Amino acid sequence: MKQIKVLIVDDSAVIRKVVRELLSSDSEINVVGEAENPLVARELIKSLNPDVITLDVEMPKMDGITFLANLMRLRPMPVVMLSTLTTKGSDITLQALELGAIDFIAKPSFNELLTTKSSFKQLIIDKVKQAVSVNQKQHQLTSKFIHGKNSKILPFAGTARKDHIIAIGASTGGTEALKVVLTQLPKNSPPVVVALHIPPTFSERFASRLNELCEMTVQEAKHGTKIKEGNVYIAQGAVHLIVKEKNGALFCVFDDSEKVNRHKPSVDVLFRSLLPMADNVQAVLLTGMGNDGAQGMLELKQQDAKTIIQDENSSLIWGMPGSAHKLSAHDVECDLFDISKTLLQHALLTRHQMAAAK
Repeated sequence: MKQIKVLIVDDSAVIRKVVRELLSSDSEINVVGEAENPLVARELIKSLNPDVITLDVEMPKMDGITFLANLMRLRPMPVVMLSTLTTKGSDITLQALELGAIDFIAKPSFNELLTTKSSFKQLIIDKVKQAVSVNQKQHQLTSKFIHGKNSKILPFAGTARKDHIIAIGASTGGTEALKVVLTQLPKNSPPVVVALHIPPTFSERFASRLNELCEMTVQEAKHGTKIKEGNVYIAQGAVHLIVKEKNGALFCVFDDSEKVNRHKPSVDVLFRSLLPMADNVQAVLLTGMGNDGAQGMLELKQQDAKTIIQDENSSLIWGMPGSAHKLSAHDVECDLFDISKTLLQHALLTRHQMAAAK
C-alpha cells in the first residue's frame, strides 16, 4: 500500500518532534518533512509533493490563514489544522475551515501531551487518513460553490406542527454543511438542536459565528434551557446534549456520561433522547467520519420520525450519512442545498392535521 506523505508545519520544534513521532508510528504514514514557518513549507511542498499537511494556525513570518489561502488558490491539497482552544484560536480555525481546510485538531500543551499522548496519537492519525481520502478536487468545487452561492432564506408560511423539533448531527465538514442548512431557515422555523463533534470553547465561538449569519437565533446550548421556535441550540463540546419533555415543554439537558462511538457530544445520544416524541421529530445526518448517529436515526425512523441524510456527492466525508444509508435508516437522501426546503415542507401541518387540530 502506498504510504501517505505528510508535511508538518509548526513553529514549535517540540510539537514537530511529537507529531512526527506519533504519525511515524503508523506504517501507512510517512512524514517526509518539517517546516518551522510557511515560507520554508512553500519550498518543501514543491520538492516533496506531500499528500497531507498538518498546519499550525499561529506562526511567525506568515500566519497559517494567509498561507492556507494562498495554498488553496495555487495548489489545493488536504490540510489538517492544529489549533489552540483559545477564543482567538477558535476564530482562526473557523476561518481555516471556510478557506478549505479539511479538519482541525485541538493542539495540546506540552504538559497535556504527557497525559493524553495515546488519545492524541490516534486522533491525529485518524484525521490525516480521513483527510487524504477526501476527493480534493470535489472538495474545492463544493467549497467554492458554498461560499459563492448566496443562501436564500426560504419561506415558511403556514402552521407548524406543535412541539415539532429538528435534530441535526455532523462531524468532519459539518461546520460548513450546517451553515448551509441553517442560513436558509427563516426566523419562524421549528427549533433545531445540533450535536457536532467539536471540542469545548469551539462550540461557543461557532454558535456565535452562525448567529451573525442566520435569521434564527443560534446559541450554545445551556443546561435547562427551554427549547423555543426560531432558535438553534448547539451542543457544548465535551458533554452530551439530550432533549427532555416536562409539563408539555421541551428542554436542553446535559448528560456527562461516557463517550458514545468515541464522541462526546454524540449524535446517537441526542437522537435517542428524542424517541419518546419521535413522531414529531425530524432527524438529519450531515457529512462526517464514522457511524455516530446512524443507529439512533434508525430507531427514530422505526418510531415514525422523519429521517434525512446528506447525499454522497455533496458530503465531504460520507461516513455518518453513509452508515445510516447502509441501515436504511433514512426516509430521504438530499443534496446539501435541498435539506432546508425538505425540513420546512415536512414541518408544516397538512390540511388533514389542521382540521383535526380544530
